Amino acid sequence: MPLPQLILLPGLLNDAELWRDQIAGLADVARLFVPDLTRGETIRELAESVLADAEPTFAVAGFSMGGYVAQEIARQAPDRIERLALLDTSIRVDSPERAARRLALTEAARKSGEFIGIGQAIMKSYIDASRLDDHDLTGRIVAMTQRLGRKVFIRQNSLEREDGEAALRALRVPLAIICGENDQITPAAGHREMARAIGCSHLLIIPQAGHMTPMEAAGPVNGALRHWLERPAGHR
Repeated sequence: MPLPQLILLPGLLNDAELWRDQIAGLADVARLFVPDLTRGETIRELAESVLADAEPTFAVAGFSMGGYVAQEIARQAPDRIERLALLDTSIRVDSPERAARRLALTEAARKSGEFIGIGQAIMKSYIDASRLDDHDLTGRIVAMTQRLGRKVFIRQNSLEREDGEAALRALRVPLAIICGENDQITPAAGHREMARAIGCSHLLIIPQAGHMTPMEAAGPVNGALRHWLERPAGHR
């Protein structure tokens, strides 16, 4: 029996490097595919591009911004989804305060000067304090975000998010929610609310991890995704 396709959706200023440890660690239970989410002008366009390249049915895991793309895929093609996981993300539209912060960051990025991506100055918002001296981890994050660059940041940071509760509640497939205990970007409290809202009983909050769980906590993330992939189909 062929292995299922697992589509791994990266977040803002992320590419396949985000999922490096999942690509290596889950290759025995799934065929992994990381789409390019750097080109669309709307979440809807991004979802359409993923669906155009996906197999007829698939498992999908969305991280941060990629979680919103996963929710749009659930709106557009629920019958093609075999199972769905959300990591360090949200199902809600931006609050006015978060929308204002996002706009301010976009405007700042438009200014001339060197684009530093997720640089050391704001790294403490993205990873757990215990990992700030892990130069391999921080170096991978800085290099990935700088490689993708200013134009991608502006395009992705300007994407309008929609509420995903209804689309996710309608799914009758295995669901999983994963986040870092100390995620400052999409806090754990929001993930608990998300799990209640969509009826997901498989919630993992990883101790001593921040927002970048696929990179910070590859072992727990891989374990949770492996368990999710092995759960019986057709049950939430």
